[in-house]
Amino acid sequence: MNRTRHQANKFHMAAIALTMLTLFFAGAVRPAQAQTFTSLYSFQGTASNYGAYPMGLVQGTNGYLYGVTAAGGIGGDDDAGIFFKISTSGEETLLCTFYFGSCPVAQNPTANLVQGSNGDFYGVDAANHMFRITPSAKVSILYTLPTTSYAAAAPLVLATNGDFYGTVKNGGVYNNCYGPCGSVFKMTPAGKLTTLHSFCAVVQNSACTDGDEPAFALVQGSDGNLYGTTSGGGNDGVNAGYGTIFKITPTGTLTTIYNFPGYTQSSSALVQGADGNFYGTTYTGGSGIYGAGGTFFTVTPGGKLTTLYNFCNLQNCADGSGPASIYLATDGNFYGITWYGGVNNNDQGTIFQITPSGTLTTVHNFDGTDGSGPGGGGTLMQDTNGTLYGTMLEGGESWPCTSIVCDGTIFSLDMGLAPFVETLPTSGKVGATVKILGTDLKGATSVTFNGTAATFKVASSSEITAKVPVGATSGVVRVVTAGETTLTSNAIFQVP
Repeated sequence: MNRTRHQANKFHMAAIALTMLTLFFAGAVRPAQAQTFTSLYSFQGTASNYGAYPMGLVQGTNGYLYGVTAAGGIGGDDDAGIFFKISTSGEETLLCTFYFGSCPVAQNPTANLVQGSNGDFYGVDAANHMFRITPSAKVSILYTLPTTSYAAAAPLVLATNGDFYGTVKNGGVYNNCYGPCGSVFKMTPAGKLTTLHSFCAVVQNSACTDGDEPAFALVQGSDGNLYGTTSGGGNDGVNAGYGTIFKITPTGTLTTIYNFPGYTQSSSALVQGADGNFYGTTYTGGSGIYGAGGTFFTVTPGGKLTTLYNFCNLQNCADGSGPASIYLATDGNFYGITWYGGVNNNDQGTIFQITPSGTLTTVHNFDGTDGSGPGGGGTLMQDTNGTLYGTMLEGGESWPCTSIVCDGTIFSLDMGLAPFVETLPTSGKVGATVKILGTDLKGATSVTFNGTAATFKVASSSEITAKVPVGATSGVVRVVTAGETTLTSNAIFQVP
């Protein structure tokens, strides 16, 4: 196996987003309220084999949060990253080190993991591998991209048909952008990969009108199609090469639905809101009073885009600048991270809450000890206990890192949101077995699929297995706990 050293393009690594299927929420959007930010863990690179540059978090069936780092671990300057778990209270456990350690077949993960319906995790690395890793750290390579391609650098997404979909920023077959221009692919859980579209298939006036270099994860819409962005290509009629928003069917028919205007490029994966429209950010551009600090926008499935907020609208960009990650929480609000700005006068970035109509509230200002934005931003996700958890690519408790390196952090953000349950997968036919993740599930007395009672077994305090009952229709899944609390799923469960 060829050894590939970690060469971090930090904007590319950090501007990823945790992706998930379309979310539906009941009730009104809740405004910002009292919040508690807690620093949970600081990575220290290779010195203590603790990892460097965390790529994000995903909740496991046992209640722990799991993640990978792009570097760090055993190996000195050629460190290849680690696989770890961390409790919601901050107790971190190193499960294996890649390449040099007990996970030798993968190296330098380039994106956050995604969880499969079997409870295992799936990821991509810098050696062109698509890999699967169990919670006990048994790793296997599912597929290796050809050496003529560049590694996939965005998280995979698990679609309702049970297959994974992803993008390769510099793969594909066309070289009209001075090299392979990127592609969209499908991969089965067993590792059979099919390229669905190679970008730069259409060139007009020296521009790839279908886009090129997709840098972020796809999202599956409620219509069954996948939506994504490219960081190059397209043509808005005046400028060329600033990226597109596209729709692609599960079988590979691609349609460009929007062309980004000059000097304004997508900086996050799209997220579908409860209204059926998609939301996203641009890293620069916009009409902020104190600079072109990026935007928060919404776009319809048909391609009508509306800018909802312009960053750097407050003096010294106190409202943040350079948004590059958004997540839709169960209160109906979006939460995101900016690379720059804030009120700490050291330009370390912020965490913001923004409503679907564009009202922004800064909920945390980074100061370096709890995370540093300029080196690469971060990611957010929500645990079934209701609390938000996230990673920052750089920063840490030893800031400004003169004697001990500080290569990223893990934190929690409690916004007072209620616990919920999450299904794996989010769709299934009658009779299919479904995992239900949650907290304090022992002694649960009822599981229903859109009101239809299901047979179930409580596997642990964090997992229930249930069968989709006869007569079930698409809708939310509800679990009644031993304490008679009703927990509702954060997504519609689809019954074909």
